[in-house]
Amino acid sequence: MTALYAGLLIELGLQPGDRVAVQVEKSPEAVILYLATLRAGGAFLPLNTAYTAPEMRYFLEDSQPRLVVCRSEDEDKIAPLAESAGAAHTLTLDADGSGSFAERTAEASPLKGSVERSIGDLAAILYTSGTTGRSKGAMLTIENLWSNANTLCEAWGFSKTDVLLHALPIFHAHGLFVAINCVLVSGSRMLFLPKFDVGTVMGALPRCTVMMGVPTFYTRLLASPEFAAEPFAGRRLFISGSAPLLADTWQEFKDRTGHEILERYGMTETVMSSSNLLEGEGGRIPGSIGKPLAGVELRVVGEDGEELPVGETGMLEVRGPNVFKGYWRLPEKTNAEFRPDGFFITGDMARRDANGFFYLVGRAKDLIITGGYNVYPKEVEEALDAMDSVFESAVVGVTDPDFGERVIAVVKPSGNPPAAETLIAALKEQLAGYKVPKEIHFVDELPRNVMGKIQKNVLRERFEST
Repeated sequence: MTALYAGLLIELGLQPGDRVAVQVEKSPEAVILYLATLRAGGAFLPLNTAYTAPEMRYFLEDSQPRLVVCRSEDEDKIAPLAESAGAAHTLTLDADGSGSFAERTAEASPLKGSVERSIGDLAAILYTSGTTGRSKGAMLTIENLWSNANTLCEAWGFSKTDVLLHALPIFHAHGLFVAINCVLVSGSRMLFLPKFDVGTVMGALPRCTVMMGVPTFYTRLLASPEFAAEPFAGRRLFISGSAPLLADTWQEFKDRTGHEILERYGMTETVMSSSNLLEGEGGRIPGSIGKPLAGVELRVVGEDGEELPVGETGMLEVRGPNVFKGYWRLPEKTNAEFRPDGFFITGDMARRDANGFFYLVGRAKDLIITGGYNVYPKEVEEALDAMDSVFESAVVGVTDPDFGERVIAVVKPSGNPPAAETLIAALKEQLAGYKVPKEIHFVDELPRNVMGKIQKNVLRERFEST
């Protein structure tokens, strides 16, 4: 099928490096289109199915794709945007594999072999979430994807006998480049679910050996009345990423299933950079992103760019074959994000322990400076999350006329909301006064993006004027 799809792409005029923008539902045909794009020498550009017309206009005008593939129901909306952006064709592909792309494929001549490309050539563009300003297109090369998939297969012990439970979206690096590429490189199989559903996942687990998910998958499993430990017996590995996993969730999952969830760390620009260990006592530490993957270097640096000693908090930087080649059409931004020695500045604050394990403290943009003192939100969040009355928390800074910023906490309670004063009093016994939130707000749910990350920018905007 990839030969037929690739043949059609060539017939549609795709040249090496041309972009194929895709906003479709998850399906086997969508995966085949991804592989066919690479086979035909193009660059795959997956786009979130939730993006609206104004958002799509930006992505298409910025990326200038040769071809746009969308859902049939969206064709009337997308086609004019694609034409305005210079795309030569707009075709459709639906969840059941039907659509004008499939119809054109039936008449295409299969491509023999693959279009020759070098390892440093563009393979994909993934747009960042854009929580601060416009989204940027991260350019991932063939080497980025190939090297990372091989490294992960080795680190996580993937073999032909494995069966991966796949319930992730495929417009994101986690579901597409981590999960699927591991299956392809190892020759293993997967159960390809259209989306995460507790009952479906519970029913599918006995046929799988590995599950990859975001923290929300695990919290929903644990909270479900359908949860039972039996389907987890005999499974080999549970992996979590794309957002921090609470230590309490990690421990509860271990207590109820006997499995220690393996956490890892990556981002759009680097695919995967680190992981807790597959084997060995003490190799999986709740709250840690583990150690650098083979061939990858991580370091924590201060404001002067010099590496910091063990235990000190600073900026996390990464260098290796997994690191992207730059931001699409943004050379100045690209140069600003790389050190002269090739390390990429992740924007994440972190620390390293004496055993070489790394721990994220938060995003640099989330750092709160109140009265001249630095407050790392994760430290306050961990203290709050350890309280019985708190299910989960998010700590942000909002504008304050006296302190510059004041610390506030937004809390999802584990039951009836406790008195805010009670939580603040408990925090004062554990943290320096300047770290303690001035206010605590209770919510039913914390806002998250599609991959489960808490949207702190949304919280800052919501509580800025309170």
